[in-house]
Amino acid sequence: MYTVHQAKTNLSKLIRKACSGDDVVIARGKEPVVRLVPLLSRRKKRVPGRLKGKIQYSANAFKPISGKELREWSIE
Repeated sequence: MYTVHQAKTNLSKLIRKACSGDDVVIARGKEPVVRLVPLLSRRKKRVPGRLKGKIQYSANAFKPISGKELREWSIE
């Protein structure tokens, strides 16, 4: 936990810590008032076909749902 004064003095350092996943809490006196978190998470680049062969489904997975099934699910 950092005081407001410490946060002002070390803002760049605290931003780096927050972006690397550390918990950065700023307090006014002894009372925590804010948490510093990164806006954008660094996601891994998407790779098309990465799940190919890992997902299975039955042959009837895409058949239309019958009226009876709709009533059972209350989706009329």
